[in-house]
Amino acid sequence: MILLTPEVRDALRANDVARRTARRERLPEPDPVPLLKLFNPLGAATWLATELDEDGDTLFGLADLGFGCPELGCFSLSEIAAIRLPFGLRIERDLGFEGLVPLSDWADWARRAGSIIWAEALLRRAVRGGEAPDPELPPSGG
Repeated sequence: MILLTPEVRDALRANDVARRTARRERLPEPDPVPLLKLFNPLGAATWLATELDEDGDTLFGLADLGFGCPELGCFSLSEIAAIRLPFGLRIERDLGFEGLVPLSDWADWARRAGSIIWAEALLRRAVRGGEAPDPELPPSGG
């Protein structure tokens, strides 16, 4: 599976350029919607990316290795692509992923929910219900 299509690569690079430009010009940094979701088909590890560094390998976004503490930060596309799983499986790209909300909201919801996977279910429910997700409110499981 191709983890990063040319279209997604270009969009991730554009987000990186926009953030660097805002920082250089001392403007508020953008809070983009995640454009890429990578996941372990045999486990809970999940990565959401909003930016790709000019090195073509370093992604920025939200990483959740399944230990209940999703974190914002950088991660390596080549290291993720090199992961070998049982049964010949590898890390996959979620073909149906929709970013739904800015990365800061994802981070708030994932931290409260304990995982990106659970936060995604809650955010989908909120967005489909016409509600604007409020990161100040703890997500409800009901």
